[in-house]
Amino acid sequence: MFENFESRLVEVDDATVFTRFGGEGPPVLLVHGHPRTSATWHRVAPLLVRAGFAVVCPDLRGYGRSRGPAFTADHAGYSKRVVAGDLVAVMRALGHERFLLAGHDRGGAVALRLVLDHPGAVRRVAFLDCLPVSEHLSRITARFATQWWHWFFFAQPDVPERVINADPDAWYRGDPEVMGRENHDEWRAATRRPEVVRAMLEDYRAGLSIDRFHEEADRAAGVRIGCPALVLWSLRDDLEDLYGDPLRIWRDWAPDVRGHGIDSGHHVAEEAPDALAADLAGFFRDGS
Repeated sequence: MFENFESRLVEVDDATVFTRFGGEGPPVLLVHGHPRTSATWHRVAPLLVRAGFAVVCPDLRGYGRSRGPAFTADHAGYSKRVVAGDLVAVMRALGHERFLLAGHDRGGAVALRLVLDHPGAVRRVAFLDCLPVSEHLSRITARFATQWWHWFFFAQPDVPERVINADPDAWYRGDPEVMGRENHDEWRAATRRPEVVRAMLEDYRAGLSIDRFHEEADRAAGVRIGCPALVLWSLRDDLEDLYGDPLRIWRDWAPDVRGHGIDSGHHVAEEAPDALAADLAGFFRDGS
């Protein structure tokens, strides 16, 4: 994976962020979701390098080979605000003051926080298979709670750790043929580590508490995304089935939004890398 890429552990405040980077050109930051690592981009990143971009793929704090602070009752150490700050610091450590940004799944929530808190750092942003957390929570139905029950299970204290760590291989299932063997092996090694499992749960606990409050405060204050935004969603996932056209929701957050569905399951970077890389490269090239 990641031929001709370098890797580095970047120290940022109270976290250590494992980061892969390679290529030359306008910088692109790719942010993974749950329960993946930066290796999920192993098919997309080289395509973007060939398209003329410098690509940076970090593990979010606590995920994969990154490390975060001790866990606290308010979950603030794993809020999207501090994680977004990590990524700005990583990009600056690599010499990139302004960059292009894409976030998938939970990484999309990080991307939203980053572009709202650090608007001068982002030229263009792409949101993949995600909505703002507060938008999900304001639309809770029995169907949502049934299909996305894990959000509320993960938010419980102590119990999810005991359940997941009893048999992580049964809980986190992935196909090495679909994911790619090296990506699968890296991901599997991470999910077998109790401290990684706890950090991933803290991500969700922060989402239902401090992250939600941050988003709601921004909406009340009229804060919006200032750069062009691309929204892509997987047609074989459930985002459109649950909410209709995701663009309609995202247009409440940004004045310049475009996007469409991709024929893929949820892990689009692994399942439809060519289509995803082409969409990202076209959108980012216009803003580089």
